[in-house]
Amino acid sequence: MRNADQGSAGELIGDGLRIGIVRARFNEALTERLAAACLSELERLDVEAGDIKHVTVPGALEIPLALKAMAASGDFDALVALGCVIRGETYHFELVANESGAGVARVSLEFQMPVANAILTVENEEQAWARAEDKGREAARVAVEMANLMDDLS
Repeated sequence: MRNADQGSAGELIGDGLRIGIVRARFNEALTERLAAACLSELERLDVEAGDIKHVTVPGALEIPLALKAMAASGDFDALVALGCVIRGETYHFELVANESGAGVARVSLEFQMPVANAILTVENEEQAWARAEDKGREAARVAVEMANLMDDLS
């Protein structure tokens, strides 16, 4: 954990933070875009590359399990979930979108650890491409801000 004088609530100071990223490979070109934007923003916020662990899983439903393992390790100040679920013609979209989101929230609450949820849930690929870069950057900022807040609250 970082020293109290390194950052405070609401601040986007990443120096000394350890961030874990779980990225789904399904819709890989899109999730790679999310990851690139997230990693670029973490670097801009002074999170050291050596303090970031980036793993991949097959799809959005597998993200919560990897997040849980990372949270249980005690090695991270915040986590990031990256994925993309595009609506299809069946109910499967709702299942994946709802369950992955609920799983991410459960990990955050169970471990009292910030988890930035950047699992895109969109109607079509065009919407996903339009959101991927901004959502990746936003996830990095949420992770850093919430890690600082949780440090202040502890």
